Amino acid sequence: MKKALFFFYFLTTIAYAQTSSSSGLSFLKLGSGAKNIAMSDLGVVGNNDLSSAYYNPSLLIHNNTSQISFTHNSLYIDLSSEVVNASFRLFGIPFVLGLNTTTISNIEVRSRPGEIESTFNANYFSAGISTAFSFWENINTGITFKFIYENLFSDEASGFGIDLGATYSALMDNFTLGASLRNIGSMNQLRLESTKLPIDLRAGAQYKLDFNDYMISLNSIAGIQKYLHESGIHAHLGGELSYNKSFFLRIGFISGHDSKNLSTGFGILWKSLNIDYAYVPVKYGLGDYHILTFIYTFDN
Repeated sequence: MKKALFFFYFLTTIAYAQTSSSSGLSFLKLGSGAKNIAMSDLGVVGNNDLSSAYYNPSLLIHNNTSQISFTHNSLYIDLSSEVVNASFRLFGIPFVLGLNTTTISNIEVRSRPGEIESTFNANYFSAGISTAFSFWENINTGITFKFIYENLFSDEASGFGIDLGATYSALMDNFTLGASLRNIGSMNQLRLESTKLPIDLRAGAQYKLDFNDYMISLNSIAGIQKYLHESGIHAHLGGELSYNKSFFLRIGFISGHDSKNLSTGFGILWKSLNIDYAYVPVKYGLGDYHILTFIYTFDN
């Protein structure tokens, strides 16, 4: 029953997108990287590893290492998402390659009340390449190009999207402003009409305090987020407490969502391996979020 309720919500989002000014492709709204999600899923500031390409590609300008990451998102009931990223530099320019597969599995098919006639999976996929540039001192920009695919039962569609991002860090020490506009693009027809991409505007600020005598750092972020085809603006607050740059505790708050508001998590850095976990409690019995991310850094 819970699975049916969730899938009904997921499909009505897509159907509404095809008959109104709203948007579909809800898998593009899912967060990426346990650190980002634990700190309220803002993402446009507060993180410089390769997962930042998903939220604000301009942050990649600070990533001077080669990394590979894997994220498993266990979301709702029978919905899972896997994300693989790899970062590298070519001629001094940072790049990230990313893959995202999201599946709702074992969806039941009935033509009338009674026995299940069959089951199917709803499949979503995106692949992208991100890069960043520093054109002016303390002002960085970034861009992501991505291919998007969706398959619902016997229907499928594909398209392309672009993400744009920028950061500015000259107002004061340890303070950064960031903004991004994501999912600009279009899809071809899914049965009768094209699904609109969920165009996403985000802006935020980060402030970091270092207490070197105690080997402690405090990283705080705040910002807003809005899907341009939908009503409502969401406020994001997040914080991270780190010890010796090896142990991390995180917490976040998001406003404007009926089913979720809080997030939390932790991280461990052991030699070249980051292990991050995030937990997001969800109301109405749909099933809580559990996100696990592994990042391996080759240059350490």
